Amino acid sequence: MQLLTAPAFASSGAATAVPPPARRLRLSGASPFPQPRRGRCCSRPKLLPLTPRSPLHLARRSLLFAPRAHGCSGHHHHHQQQHGHCCHGHRGLDVHGAGGGAAVMRVARAIGLAGVADALRERVQVCCVSFGLLLAAAACLHVAPPGSARHLQAALVAVAYPLVGVSSALDALVNIADGRINIHVLMALAAFASIFMGNALEGGLLLAMFNLAHIAEEYFTSKSMFDVRELKENHPEFALLLEKSGEESVQFSNLSYTKVPVHDLEVGSHILVRAGEAVPVDGEVYQGSSTVTIEHLTGETKPLERTVGDAIPGGARNLEGMMIVKVTKSWEDSTLNRIVQLTEEGQLIKPKLQRWLDEFGEYYSRVVVVLSLAVALLGPLLFKWPLFGNSVCRGSIYRGLGLMVAASPCALAVAPLAYATAISSLASKGILLKGGHVLDALSACQSIAFDKTGTLTTGKLTCKAIEPIHGHLGVTNGHSDSCCTPNCESEALAVAAAMEKGTTHPIGRAVLDHSVGKELPAVAVESFECLPGRGVAATLSGVKARNNENELSEASIGSVDYISSLYRSNGESEQIKQAVRSSAYGPEFVQAALSVDKKVTLFHFEDEPRSGVCEVISTLREKAKLRIMMLTGDHESSAQRVAKAVCIDEVHFSLKPEEKLNKVKAVSREGGGGLIMVGDGINDAPALAAATVGMVLAQRASATAVAVADVLLLQDNICGVPFCIAKARQTTSLVKQSVALALTCIVFAALPSVLGFLPLWLTVLLHEGGTLLVCLNSIRALNAPTWSLVDDIQQLLDGLRNYFSSKFKSSSSNYVTNTVPL
Repeated sequence: MQLLTAPAFASSGAATAVPPPARRLRLSGASPFPQPRRGRCCSRPKLLPLTPRSPLHLARRSLLFAPRAHGCSGHHHHHQQQHGHCCHGHRGLDVHGAGGGAAVMRVARAIGLAGVADALRERVQVCCVSFGLLLAAAACLHVAPPGSARHLQAALVAVAYPLVGVSSALDALVNIADGRINIHVLMALAAFASIFMGNALEGGLLLAMFNLAHIAEEYFTSKSMFDVRELKENHPEFALLLEKSGEESVQFSNLSYTKVPVHDLEVGSHILVRAGEAVPVDGEVYQGSSTVTIEHLTGETKPLERTVGDAIPGGARNLEGMMIVKVTKSWEDSTLNRIVQLTEEGQLIKPKLQRWLDEFGEYYSRVVVVLSLAVALLGPLLFKWPLFGNSVCRGSIYRGLGLMVAASPCALAVAPLAYATAISSLASKGILLKGGHVLDALSACQSIAFDKTGTLTTGKLTCKAIEPIHGHLGVTNGHSDSCCTPNCESEALAVAAAMEKGTTHPIGRAVLDHSVGKELPAVAVESFECLPGRGVAATLSGVKARNNENELSEASIGSVDYISSLYRSNGESEQIKQAVRSSAYGPEFVQAALSVDKKVTLFHFEDEPRSGVCEVISTLREKAKLRIMMLTGDHESSAQRVAKAVCIDEVHFSLKPEEKLNKVKAVSREGGGGLIMVGDGINDAPALAAATVGMVLAQRASATAVAVADVLLLQDNICGVPFCIAKARQTTSLVKQSVALALTCIVFAALPSVLGFLPLWLTVLLHEGGTLLVCLNSIRALNAPTWSLVDDIQQLLDGLRNYFSSKFKSSSSNYVTNTVPL
């Protein structure tokens, strides 16, 4: 298994260009890792190291009121700008900086306040204790003796307030000193203003509920993420490196090994993998055999048998047996490391809606603050509200604080969480996306095109026949007298194998496989030229030239059209085409022609459709309602044979790479919504780059194809394509629902607060409740996607039916157990 073979992604600005080494990111050491594409949607963010914090940081944005932070630097400063948590804990803050926030933190650390705040911040037990004490304080007036009720309430509030107020106050001070106005500042202002207005109990409830809601949000969103930390933590840090002396080969009978860090493993070294252990890096089985599982890497649930010569990806778990594995890739280039990198970057790249919300948030927060000030200051003049309030009417300052809290767009900021959730869900199935913007593009596409060889078919061509057809002496019914050495078929196979050595093209691999084990004449390639979309030309030695035995021979192998075009005489070119049409083996096979010194030989190859492709095409046609087509460079008969087998009606055949590229561009323009191009990544990189969304089978794809593709399918089949498209449509629908839900919650919380119907604590409850609802709606992206609302309702009903059925069976079994006599 060979996954993610490309050393880097390319930006999509150039269709096929791989970025120069100087522009590649590096994770550790000097090894490059993939860059996300930038041209279509967004710029590449800085890759963040994993921190112990919740994945909620991927969704919750701080809403900046003034210029961005001065006091935070390095990673922490970037973390604020990118993820928006407002210096929680301030552990990454540069306390030696010159900003206002840094100055506040220096004072806080000097007096010990920072340590107390860190100890109390976002501790669920502390929040629960504080909330319980505040509820008890609220009940005091009704249950305690009248004479001591007020004193007991004040004492409980005095104990509970610091538990949630110390960290909130410090966070607010640091943010204000750095010129930031965000939800944490607004909540702290509202809570501490309540003290001066005589509502300390209400302010304490506000802070306690806000912290509890924040902890709940982090918990729910963490459940929605494919946690790459788990992959890292469960991966071995050390490997058992086998020692060998001189040229002596490694044997099970005489094993001697040392324990070394996986980062120190070199390509070509041998390691020991025992039962129950994970394969540390990509390699191939050198000795032994075993059963491994890669479900946590690609979603493939079926265990795989691996024996000598089989490739095995890093991260695969050895279920039984013991193997000696030869290292083929370093840790930096291994499958597991690339999956982690791609998933992290995909979650960080913002889709269009998320970028718009970030920009909108800055202006929105200013409007909220201005409106809150207007309510507080103009309320007494316009509506005769009291400034500080009384027993009859809530004051304008109180209403302004309520508007600040209610209109804070936390729920809007969390709305795009469904993108990160969907990317995580797809990653767990072995489908890697280069950003949330790909989901938007996928959901809008109305057409899909498939490459034939290696995508709809297995790509494992087998050579069925070698047929001399032109220029050979005495060619009769596909057979010739001995004009070649030792015969025409053997010489043609030897020449073709020499020219295709080292190739990745399916036809070249089929030629090499067919030549294994056969006694063939020695042929040496003196010069070599690859002609993309046409074939290969070479100068050979070892082949008897027609005029001079010592003369070098000219040879070309490629498509029939390319070989026939080499013959300048129209009559001779037509004779070759006619000989191909009248071949004894018919037109059903994939064909390639070889020309050596004016002698033309035809190779016939067979390629079988992949299993399950017909079901995939049927789902895309009937459920996704997509226009489906096949693009191939093969001739009409071979293309139609495969198209008929996989149930595709629209076929475009005999396409050169530039013609395939032009066809993709044309369909993308005329179809509306865009085109999805699915290929195996061999000779179709331009088409993948030109499509609205390019999908590639990562196991066999070239480096350029992986670089320009938007979606990488880690399993070597296209069964994940319908799931990916359905997930994209589900995600965009969920994001729209979340935005509508967030706006509704803001309106229904803000309007009653301004009118004086809601106390602050209830406003916070509605505000944070709306944010929690948006989080819960977003993590629905973990559910299996459906194609319509009817399917969605049916899935919900089935889930409820199964839940209650399992509960009923459990209770019935418990009843039977309890009533059976001893």
